[in-house]
Amino acid sequence: MLVQVIIWSLVGSVLSLVGGILLLASKKSGKFAVYATAFAAGALLATAFLDLLPEAVETGDARLILSFTMVGLVFFFLLEGGLNWFHSHSHNHAEIEKSHAPMVPMVIFGDTIHNFIDGVAIAAAFLVSPTSGIIVAIAVAAHEIPQEIGDFGIMLHSGMRKSRVILINLLSALVATVSAVIFYSIGDALEISPLLGIVAGFFIYTAATDIIPTIHQEKNRKKAARKSLFLILGIVAVGLMIGVLGRV
Repeated sequence: MLVQVIIWSLVGSVLSLVGGILLLASKKSGKFAVYATAFAAGALLATAFLDLLPEAVETGDARLILSFTMVGLVFFFLLEGGLNWFHSHSHNHAEIEKSHAPMVPMVIFGDTIHNFIDGVAIAAAFLVSPTSGIIVAIAVAAHEIPQEIGDFGIMLHSGMRKSRVILINLLSALVATVSAVIFYSIGDALEISPLLGIVAGFFIYTAATDIIPTIHQEKNRKKAARKSLFLILGIVAVGLMIGVLGRV
């Protein structure tokens, strides 16, 4: 099982760098990111409500689990407000060029912390079942791919060389694998149900506050409708994966 944790944590983190690579290859990647983030929001919501929370409730007290979900929501709200390390998922490359780019060290720090949490989420899910682990890893990848486009854009705009940008993001992404292996290894000493509740809170918070508001803020009605459609597609895709993998 540890091998699966390593493989899928790499899928959820390192392979998500494809988003940044797309930015290096094409300036049109910003358009891809706009709809990929909406899809990611749906994937995160579906993973939280259709996989993590049901699994947690099956092995623990529902009121306690939902309390930890609320704790997760509040914790990440405070973390975002205090450190401001979550990046705006509405940024495409053009918007980055027009804005004042954040300090690169802060971006790297925030992305590293984010990857650490992603690894914990993947490990917690694998401690429940391989199916949950795979679903969470896919949801993480869907969320990370468009975000990496923004990260790469910020670093490139600051004047960093492409090779250095790729190396820094690769090392940051590997943090997810390290944290996944550590938390999976000590999993027997942890109470998994509350941890699943906290992870669900993280996913819900990210989707509901960082991504979905950008759809409401979209002034172009057709574009907003397409974003909404991709959000629904994210929910349907993860729902189908849960159904299919659950039968395997």
